[in-house]
Amino acid sequence: MTNSRKFWTLRYIIINATYFAVYSGIHAYASVFLLEKGFSNTLIGITLALANILSVIFQPFVAGLIDKQGKLTNRNVSMASTALLLIGSILLLIIKSGIAAIFIIFALIYMVQMVYQPIITAMYFEYEAAGCHIYYGLARGLGSAGFAVTSFFTGRAIGRFGVSILMILDIIFLAIALIVLYFFKKPETSYKEISKDEVAHNNLFSFIKTYPGFMLFVLAAVCFFFAHNAINDYMIQIITPLGGTEAQMGIAVSCAALLELPTMALMDKIIKKISAKNLLLISGTAFLIKTLLMLIAPNMIVVYISQAMQMFAYAVFIPAGAYFVNQTMARLDQVKGQAYFNISITLGGVFSSLVCGRLLDIRGSHFMLTVSFAVTAVGLIIAFFALKVVAISRENALK
Repeated sequence: MTNSRKFWTLRYIIINATYFAVYSGIHAYASVFLLEKGFSNTLIGITLALANILSVIFQPFVAGLIDKQGKLTNRNVSMASTALLLIGSILLLIIKSGIAAIFIIFALIYMVQMVYQPIITAMYFEYEAAGCHIYYGLARGLGSAGFAVTSFFTGRAIGRFGVSILMILDIIFLAIALIVLYFFKKPETSYKEISKDEVAHNNLFSFIKTYPGFMLFVLAAVCFFFAHNAINDYMIQIITPLGGTEAQMGIAVSCAALLELPTMALMDKIIKKISAKNLLLISGTAFLIKTLLMLIAPNMIVVYISQAMQMFAYAVFIPAGAYFVNQTMARLDQVKGQAYFNISITLGGVFSSLVCGRLLDIRGSHFMLTVSFAVTAVGLIIAFFALKVVAISRENALK
């Protein structure tokens, strides 16, 4: 093994860590940033919903282009996305007022980052198949650690330096990511020709017909991430009635993210003992428990316990979902599969942003969490049926 190949995992870790460090600034602190800029809760909801809707449109489209195995590769799209995020962050740092301009720019960079997320995962499977060995679970877990560390210090930094520190940190992390991505080149000798027998299902209806159970599970995952996004996007509004502060929000967010690391780091071993299908069901159950704990929380201690459920919820869902796609889909559909998994997160964000921002203004955070719990429970029921359909489809395919 050459010296350069020894650093595949290290470079992939940096790509993940910087991505999720920026994710902290753009997503976890979206409400904090936009409230400071004069946005109401309802307008914040509209902003995030628009960004997520655009993401839903562009994710399968971009994934379909990448699946065609042309010049638009996972790496090239990642570099372009990072550059756009860098430009947007610089503009948000420069622009001090003007809700319309901030609305447009923030919605666009929020959207671009969501489109970019499944491509990072697809890039791992592409490079792994090419012989560039990467410890995915460790890299993805350290990505969450990057989110955790950034969130922890950002909560305190905002109190001292103001919300502009969010964009300053994003610019630094994005610059690092762009440099690493530039040198993250897959060896040309590892390219595997596409067989004439391989077919890509780029049409949505064709994709649904080919993978009905998978797409039904995407619907279940939308329900899971309705609550997940509601808690993440409106954390400050949830904990304020409990006496929570921005600094405590930073602790709550970083606690959840840090606890993702051990689960994700061990996923390469866990997946050998527990099937991806069963792990996804465990994840759905954990999402339900997490939402319930947040709903009944009388103080910040229970909020922290709720956030700790992240190690069984999101930390299991993301890598298990990635392996599930790789195991159940044809090669020319795998980037789209990763995209549709991410779309479940996105659509959860769309509905939670549209509904929860309004619920907060009208009925408060407790009612918003009650609705989120009910939606998650429905999602868990759908998930059981969806994964049964997947199992039956695979059995029929083997006959």
